[in-house]
Amino acid sequence: MYFTTVLVAYLIDYIFGEFEKVKFFKHPIVFMGDYIKWFEKSFYQDSVSRGFTLTISLLGIVFIITYFLSLFDNILVQGFLCSFAISSKMLYDSVKEVVHSSDAKLAISMLVSRDTENMSNSDINKAAIETYAENLNDGVIAPMFYILFFGVVGAFIYKAINTLDSMVGYRNEKYENFGKFSAKLDDVVNYIPSRITAILIALFFNSFKALKNFYSYGEKHESPNAGHPISAMALALGVKLGGPTSYFGKVKDKAYFAEGREEILKEDILKALNFKSKLDSLLLLMAIIFFLLA
Repeated sequence: MYFTTVLVAYLIDYIFGEFEKVKFFKHPIVFMGDYIKWFEKSFYQDSVSRGFTLTISLLGIVFIITYFLSLFDNILVQGFLCSFAISSKMLYDSVKEVVHSSDAKLAISMLVSRDTENMSNSDINKAAIETYAENLNDGVIAPMFYILFFGVVGAFIYKAINTLDSMVGYRNEKYENFGKFSAKLDDVVNYIPSRITAILIALFFNSFKALKNFYSYGEKHESPNAGHPISAMALALGVKLGGPTSYFGKVKDKAYFAEGREEILKEDILKALNFKSKLDSLLLLMAIIFFLLA
């Protein structure tokens, strides 16, 4: 396992984030997105087989590149490369901006696909907590999970699948078939990490209620994975997340996750964001123990 690589990668993300201040730098995930756009523009067909080809071709390219990168047997190099798969700092900063921004609607509109024009303050706060809880899996726990077991190859294969899902994995007229394989594959690779994320939320917030009930609420989500960390966070904070939500002018009748307080406050966002400090502390403690025993 690549335990040290996980620690180094997380530390680099903790300090530098996405390296967004380095103007000449292009994030590796952006290259994946560019390839997906190019393939779609050049070869799109409304068929599962064409979407399958997109997925396999991208994963093949990513595997070949990262396999050769994995041959550089240096923990700092491997940790640096793997840090690009982790988005803990960026996620934290983006959600915290909703709390401190003078235009909370604009801030939340940068994070979610739902309609924000008519959102109340409570709706904005709810959306912030939901997107934070869901993306704790996609941007933090799942990448670390795949780094731990498969190193840099696992990190980027996971991010490739996740990027595919975010770009073509929609259930609409254009992508229902073309993005089906990508979406199903994303469901598979997130199955275990999403549940680990929910368990960590429950443990970090000392919530037996969340630990006991997150699964029953999470199963109500249309995604087999996204509902579990959202439900765990709702139960841990004592609030009700989910419910009818407007997307592109149409109200979607989503399930409720937990039965807590309906009025969501900015303080609830800040409480949710405490997850990062608890994870930071846990990994720091593990790093100290590891290096003392090494």
